[in-house]
Amino acid sequence: MAIVTLEGLPEVFVSTTGISHAVGRLRREGTLRRIGPRIYTRNLTDTPEQIVQRNLWPLIGSLLPGAIISHRTAFELKPFNDTVFVTDSTGGKLVLPGLTIVRTKGAGPVDGDTKYIAGLYLASRARAFLENLQPSRGAARKTIGRPDLEGRLARIAAQEPEAGLNRIRDAARAIAGPLSAEREFAALDNIIGALQRTRKARLSAPQAIALHEDRGFDTSRATRFAELHAVLRDRAFADRPVRPVNDGAFQNAAFFDAYFSNYIEGTQFEVDEAIAIVFEHRIPERRPADAHDVTGTFGVVGSLDNMLRQAKTFDGFVDLLRDRHRTILSGRPEMEPGAFKRAPNKVGTTVFVLPPLVAGTLQQGWDLLGSLEHPFARALFIMFVVAEVHPFNDGNGRIARAMMNAELIAGGQCRIMIPSVFRNEYIGGLRRLTNHGEPEAFLRVMDYAQTFVSQVDFTDLDAARQLMTRCNAFEDPADDRKLLLPNG
Repeated sequence: MAIVTLEGLPEVFVSTTGISHAVGRLRREGTLRRIGPRIYTRNLTDTPEQIVQRNLWPLIGSLLPGAIISHRTAFELKPFNDTVFVTDSTGGKLVLPGLTIVRTKGAGPVDGDTKYIAGLYLASRARAFLENLQPSRGAARKTIGRPDLEGRLARIAAQEPEAGLNRIRDAARAIAGPLSAEREFAALDNIIGALQRTRKARLSAPQAIALHEDRGFDTSRATRFAELHAVLRDRAFADRPVRPVNDGAFQNAAFFDAYFSNYIEGTQFEVDEAIAIVFEHRIPERRPADAHDVTGTFGVVGSLDNMLRQAKTFDGFVDLLRDRHRTILSGRPEMEPGAFKRAPNKVGTTVFVLPPLVAGTLQQGWDLLGSLEHPFARALFIMFVVAEVHPFNDGNGRIARAMMNAELIAGGQCRIMIPSVFRNEYIGGLRRLTNHGEPEAFLRVMDYAQTFVSQVDFTDLDAARQLMTRCNAFEDPADDRKLLLPNG
């Protein structure tokens, strides 16, 4: 009789009649061990829990071929409280090392369900929403809960404002009968209607309520705002008051502010050329729009009256933001200066706040701003809020830095500039905060930049320029030069 071997089997497998004798022999020889009902592994080192977790879906597929990953697991695709939920024709429960598989007796695959791993099916979004509206109790609830469900629908509404919710509703209507989920469909229909503001329904998720009231916001950005706010509120900052200045010194500082702010965005001129553009109104024939970017930025940051304006209400803040942006981008009418974006925008892989959520997300930031006292804290916070929302088609970095310096100047503090050579440090600090929620690099960079500006006397334009040149301020960031402080 031929000897059956287990070569080629995965790390963990389910025994069958055809290999049961070989399994028994290898287990007696000590080269195989049992870690659950009919479940064996050739791994004699790792814990059964580690092996099960590592082979989660192939193992479940071997045990329950044709089962549907359902309920909360269809959304999360990972165990909740060490429990995975599936739907099959039998129901019941399987307990494995470190994992419980809860089986709900129900319909097999319906329209929209897709084949997944190892013979399993994955419930469609529509089916998952219906299933997660079923009653559920206990520590390992099979549903995500009403607030989480509403939040997921609100995000779909924000990301696909025209048709996202309608597609979910239409698909759910089509499968509600086969799933015997007519009651759940009625509840889903009510929630979607409330999010679309076509009917009244009691909502519980903050984002869903805000969307119903036409003030939806980006929850991930709101979380970042709260995290940064907590750090800024708890931190002490240096006092760097504006030097006693005359109108000339203010204008000279504003020139370099506008010059560097545009350099960061790729609008680059030689310093002499930029001086001629701003102070002599000499617009280069070949680059009129770029020149107007510089003069537009200077028109905001070079106006003491403008920079002292502070909003008292959120509506006033929005008006001020729009007005300053309208001035900065006055040379680019095709970018709709002063108008919030109507299409999504992104830089690299970072997608900024979606158009329907712009106003609501800005309000999330505005609501936190009032409890920050130090001008430096307020400045960094409002700059980050505007930069993260990216509310306009273009000019978002420039308007964010203008709003930052307005907070500083209105608070009697020295403004912040990001010299050309310091661009990479600035961008890197922002990215650490945006992508990882780590503010320390951002705070360190901005503190250094303000220290630099505080040590420059802007009374004489040429003298200030020479000093900043010695400090490498105008160097290309790619040349690996460092920004030096004037006072060492």
